[in-house]
Amino acid sequence: MDKEKPMEWKERKVSLGNAVIVCVFLSLAFLIIGLNFKGLFDSFLPYLGFESTDRPDWSELDVVYDKLATTYNGKISKEDAIEGAKKGLTDSLGDVYTVYMDAEEAAKFDDDLHGIVGAGIGVEMGLRDGYVRVLRTLPDNPARKAGILAGDILYKVNGEAVYNLSTDEISQKVRGEAGTEVEVTVVRDGKEKTFKMKRETINNVSAYVEYDGKTAIITVTRFDEDTGGIVEGFVNEFKDKHINKVILDLRGNGGGYVSAAQDILSLWLDGEEILLQKSLHFGDSKMSSKSGKAALKDMKTVVLVNGATASASEIVAGALQDYEKAKIVGETTYGKGVVQNLYNLDDGAKLKVTTASWYTPKERSINGTGIEPDVKVERSFEDVNAMRDPQLDKAKKL
Repeated sequence: MDKEKPMEWKERKVSLGNAVIVCVFLSLAFLIIGLNFKGLFDSFLPYLGFESTDRPDWSELDVVYDKLATTYNGKISKEDAIEGAKKGLTDSLGDVYTVYMDAEEAAKFDDDLHGIVGAGIGVEMGLRDGYVRVLRTLPDNPARKAGILAGDILYKVNGEAVYNLSTDEISQKVRGEAGTEVEVTVVRDGKEKTFKMKRETINNVSAYVEYDGKTAIITVTRFDEDTGGIVEGFVNEFKDKHINKVILDLRGNGGGYVSAAQDILSLWLDGEEILLQKSLHFGDSKMSSKSGKAALKDMKTVVLVNGATASASEIVAGALQDYEKAKIVGETTYGKGVVQNLYNLDDGAKLKVTTASWYTPKERSINGTGIEPDVKVERSFEDVNAMRDPQLDKAKKL
């Protein structure tokens, strides 16, 4: 066997001139990359699965603020200016569901979401024909006792015009401490009517059940964190009560947690897909019902809806309609086919952002159009005030 020959090392000669040129070239290259790092980084973000973080030039806002600070005939609060800019930024999107809430507004939003309404007058209100109207008054509460009726346009609160405000803004003005007085002016048949009432604590559960023979009527007023558990508790009693039909009343339910809608649908659907979400920043995703909880999968079911049935309520109605698990009775729903995420900010503020669009299991988009009922039945304001309910009557007959 031949012995391996030792490697021969030879001295290499490098031109000093070439070395200088290479060093200068590399220095220039790193300088250019350093100066343009952000632009280059942003251009590569999509390939890494991220969105560009390129931001606008805010110097124009500085110009406006400087001009106000040196010319405005009054004091300027920097804190108020910053809060206003935050609200203006979200308002500029033109999306009514994307909002900035300061700490006080965020706290009230959390209370609303959990049904902690404090003291008020006991009315449900919603946008109809361009105005916020009373949809119904709650039994044994100040509004009904005073004579406020469904269909009344909310015009003033304590003498302040509110007809151009949102439902949430009017609600906040109506509420207050129990025992305090509030004056509400409505417009009815073109005439103003003013009512003085004392606020009372409102009992606002998210779901309750009533029985009509062997029919259970489950009313869900909102989708709270505990709503699924409450309704499941009702269902556990059905066998002993020999229930053979369920009417799920979602009228006036403006939505809430999507997870609560998932809990409710899991009583009828066993692991099936309940919605598809499509998002610019988060991609597409699917949500399915839970497995092993579908105690009502073979139960005859009717769902009641109206123009104030929105968001999570429409997820429930749409899925049950797609899978033919229920007949939908009433009026076309609101049509809110988008999803919002809540983000906690500094000092208790929150940002509610539309992050996705959602579609029913059959990939129907209901945004702006709503869900058409299988059986269309209207309920007028006159019906509500006279305690007539043709929609419920029809549901009982199906």
